[in-house]
Amino acid sequence: MLQRTLAKSISVTGVGLHSGERVALTLHPTPENSGISFRRTDLSGEQGEIIKLTPYLINDTRLSSTVVTENGVRVGTIEHIMSALSAYGVDNTLIELNAPEIPIMDGSSLPFIYLLQDAGIVDQKAQKRFLRILKPVEVKETGKWVRFSPYDGFKVALTIEFDHPVFNRSTPTFEIDFAGKSYVDEIARARTFGFMEEVELMRAHNLGLGGNLTNAIVIDDVDILNPEGLRYPDEFVRHKILDAIGDLYIIGHPIIGAFEGYKSGHAINNALLRTILADEDNYEWIEFSHEDDLPGAFHELPSAA
Repeated sequence: MLQRTLAKSISVTGVGLHSGERVALTLHPTPENSGISFRRTDLSGEQGEIIKLTPYLINDTRLSSTVVTENGVRVGTIEHIMSALSAYGVDNTLIELNAPEIPIMDGSSLPFIYLLQDAGIVDQKAQKRFLRILKPVEVKETGKWVRFSPYDGFKVALTIEFDHPVFNRSTPTFEIDFAGKSYVDEIARARTFGFMEEVELMRAHNLGLGGNLTNAIVIDDVDILNPEGLRYPDEFVRHKILDAIGDLYIIGHPIIGAFEGYKSGHAINNALLRTILADEDNYEWIEFSHEDDLPGAFHELPSAA
């Protein structure tokens, strides 16, 4: 299977969820083996240089996955666009933005899916590299855990737990095997969510300044405030899967394995990536010259243009 990039550059504008700033975002095609990179166009000198994404640059996980470089350059809330790039198998792209945060759009990854569809996806000449999990790797924290296990494909299973009546109305666990299910149909539309009392606290700390009912599900003491309701009956756990897929794709390559989590979040997802990479016995890099050798999950990637 070949690496992929965009057929052309494409732009969009939006608002940062936490900063509240207006953001102009552009995705560019890039050459084989260049990976996924960011550049802050509002900065100059060393701070305005291209930042090649790695799990070791995720240095702020308060409510999102945020790149923070040694020079103090920040690119926040990258998980939704990374989730969309994963769904389309994009290996190489440069993401330029003129603010410290990716725009939140409607709180899901669907606007980024549309953006990629408009740009078009093209195959490149180099072979795509996959990271295959060779043995179970687990990270535990108080009251939560995540793990990757060997599996000939890619599937995700998550369980959430919140002490609130809204969450008692839907299943707290969701599992999806991408060999038989579509990311766009099952995951992409799930929006981020938060509690009204947390929104007030976040704003007191200059976070969540761009959040509203058009880009998040907001929950008060007894119910959701969004008049249109939920997009899926279990939208909350599906969004957590959307986030996890984006967090995991920060490694820059598709992962062949089964991911499971209980009350997972950005920090523990990133800790799992770092734990996997810390021991070469945990994984191997692999390429597939023949499409027939690919695990079924990766046959379902949307077709290149």
